[in-house]
Amino acid sequence: MTVSPVYHVSSTSTGGGRDSEVVSESGRIDLVLAPPVEMGGNGDGSNPEELFSAGWAACFMGALRLMAKNKGATLTDETAVKVTVGIGKDDADGGFGLTADIDVYLPGLETAAAAELAQAAHGFCPYSKATRGNIAATVTSRV
Repeated sequence: MTVSPVYHVSSTSTGGGRDSEVVSESGRIDLVLAPPVEMGGNGDGSNPEELFSAGWAACFMGALRLMAKNKGATLTDETAVKVTVGIGKDDADGGFGLTADIDVYLPGLETAAAAELAQAAHGFCPYSKATRGNIAATVTSRV
């Protein structure tokens, strides 16, 4: 795959890994990070999985809107994409791995059309493409 970037962004993490701060070059993101309680932390900050799920949801929504436009489908203001990212032990290598569940809510569409649109967005979304084959991801559409 050859990509010709039209935009670049940088963020820097300082501190102790999951107990740290992350700041984007633009300054629009300036967050304290903390491991979630489920991973032994105090949960008093964001975490990489939360940031990843937010970025993926926004990216997927953009892909969904473009696919809808290309297919002549109309999306309502209630259309929503929820990406749930999980982290846990990777049984294959003893490290950690990620999972993702992508829930696409497409009110006003027929069930088959919603499923087709969600799959088309999953095929087009840069986050989905970047993780394909690396993260167990499921896409569910509902109307």
